[in-house]
Amino acid sequence: MAEAWATLGVDLYVEPAGPGLRRGLTDALREAVRTGRLAPGTRLPSSRTLAVDLGIARNTVADAYADLVAEGWLTARQGSGTRVADRTVTPPPDMARPRRERTRSAYDLRPGTPDLATFPRAEWLKAARRALASAPNDALDYGDPRGRVELRTALAGYLARARGVRTDPERILICSGITHGLTVLAGILRARGAHTIAVESYGLPPHWRLLTAAGLRTAPLPFDERGTDPRELTGQAAVLLTPGHQFPMGGTLHRDRRAAVVDWARRTGGVVVEDDYDGEFRYDRQPVGALQGLDPDHVVFAGTASKSLAPGLRLAWLVLPPGLAEEAARAKGYHDTCGALDQLTLAEFLNSGAYDRHVRAARLRYRRRRDALVARLGREAPQVRATGIAAGLHVVLRLPPGTERAALRAATWQGLALHGLHAYRHADAPGECPDALVVGYGTPPEHAWNGALDALCAALSE
Repeated sequence: MAEAWATLGVDLYVEPAGPGLRRGLTDALREAVRTGRLAPGTRLPSSRTLAVDLGIARNTVADAYADLVAEGWLTARQGSGTRVADRTVTPPPDMARPRRERTRSAYDLRPGTPDLATFPRAEWLKAARRALASAPNDALDYGDPRGRVELRTALAGYLARARGVRTDPERILICSGITHGLTVLAGILRARGAHTIAVESYGLPPHWRLLTAAGLRTAPLPFDERGTDPRELTGQAAVLLTPGHQFPMGGTLHRDRRAAVVDWARRTGGVVVEDDYDGEFRYDRQPVGALQGLDPDHVVFAGTASKSLAPGLRLAWLVLPPGLAEEAARAKGYHDTCGALDQLTLAEFLNSGAYDRHVRAARLRYRRRRDALVARLGREAPQVRATGIAAGLHVVLRLPPGTERAALRAATWQGLALHGLHAYRHADAPGECPDALVVGYGTPPEHAWNGALDALCAALSE
């Protein structure tokens, strides 16, 4: 079955292995040029870069390029690389009629996903081999619903030194992603008789829908320059926050409000759910310790490997207060249990130091991207102000009032997939929502980043 690889800013459909690989790549590139998905004059990545992105031999890419140069689809000149030749684009019959909207984006700038081309495959494979070789036989059984003790132990040590989390392996629950963990927590709260959970004015609508489906009403809290205001935390059984790096606004919850949230939980017995979705990525300031470190008895710390490694691993964790740990393990039971071998691999990855090395390299790579983005905007779109840039994998671009929808339309025509700030605002949130774009700079592969910047600046200049 053909596999889709996101490369060159477009999807190439080629066979992942076998003698037909060169032909498949050649056909895919030819089709992308013929239909206009790769425009005349587009510079293609080097054969080495594309080979790394696709996970194939460099000679295969070089041969495919040579075939297409000979056919006239591409041109290759010393010093200018390989480019799409100037020629008339003939769309296929089903594309002959103009469409109102593009069905495929050249560059994905939506937040939430890292650069998947940089997943440490070789190191992960080494860790998997070591983990499998030393795994006890009972690792292949159903196991503990809390997750493999090897991973829970490794996480307890890592989170203590990297995020200031205070816990032990017995209070960690391994989940199939943050949404799985929220589902478990929502079920517990509803079973306890809770009807409402406080949330931030800006956040992830899928999380709000998940909580609503569990029978909880989501009540948004006010938001200002110091972050989410906890003074209206009355009548709720719990609150869901992103205090270390507010999503999507990008700030850090002010220290007075951090203390106020913890004080509310102590006085009322409420539960604070701390979503630490990208705690590893800090650039211009010291890391802010986890809110959980202030009160492990009332704060649930939720972490994930989705941003640091890849969302496809489906590995996340909840660090639970003593009063919730056993209840959460029972609620999870044996449903949606993460694969034991992936858990063991991540434990080995953490213990060997490979995780720290990968995060350090990723932090430098994403900081360079952020710096390039801010610099280009300063030169070419001075009317746009980049905020929330000290951490994470996205920025918020503040726009002149009344221009968000026009900017999104311009972005669509430039082949960009991105969201406006209004998409992340709770329908019941108080106050006005400023016009802004939420731009993720983690997703595009390295070779496509400059093209994504060109398209973004062109859209904003319109």
